[in-house]
Amino acid sequence: MTDIGSIGKSALEQYAPKQEEIKHKNELGKNEFLNLMIAQLNNQSPLEPQDNTAFVAQLAQFSSLEGITELNNSVGDIAGEFRSAQALQASAMVGRSVLVPVGSGTLPLGGTISGVADVPEGSGKLTMKVYTQSGALVSQSDLGQNQVGEVKFTWDGKNSNGEPMPAGSYRVEVEGYFDGKPEQVKSFLGANVDSVSIAADGGVKLNLAGQGSIAMSEVRQIF
Repeated sequence: MTDIGSIGKSALEQYAPKQEEIKHKNELGKNEFLNLMIAQLNNQSPLEPQDNTAFVAQLAQFSSLEGITELNNSVGDIAGEFRSAQALQASAMVGRSVLVPVGSGTLPLGGTISGVADVPEGSGKLTMKVYTQSGALVSQSDLGQNQVGEVKFTWDGKNSNGEPMPAGSYRVEVEGYFDGKPEQVKSFLGANVDSVSIAADGGVKLNLAGQGSIAMSEVRQIF
């Protein structure tokens, strides 16, 4: 006489995933979930079978798990395509100039350093100060009184005595007076984009000439 339990077991096992297809993971995947559910059915008491409602709930969990896995894969594919599109757009910026929130600018031989200051309300006199990388004050210029918003500035590459300075990196600060006290305001300097790279987190970085790297999202303006 054939045992009822053995029939149920053989019928269930044919739907179980093959052992070689199961990957050992630290998290529960759909194959592992199905194996656990089948093992539960195989080992239930014939006198007290699992409630239909509970079984349907487990199947719903399995369906949800599979749906979430597929959604995660789709989102991952979309994110990859988005990063590729970003890198392609960023590559078009190589060789161009951008306005970025950096403290130092690169002075070319016989050239200038330009930028824009974001001046909030309540500022009085504006002053642009240029320093060498060692901290020595090279030049100081008056940018005007009571200006608000974007204020453009340019250093002509000469020191306070009108002598041209050698090419290289110089720190540029814009200072405003608020309630009679000097305070540095946020400024953006022009920089040349040498190359583009993709960071470990997938973000796109612009490699600036003599000024390191910066996220593309921080670019204020492209020339």
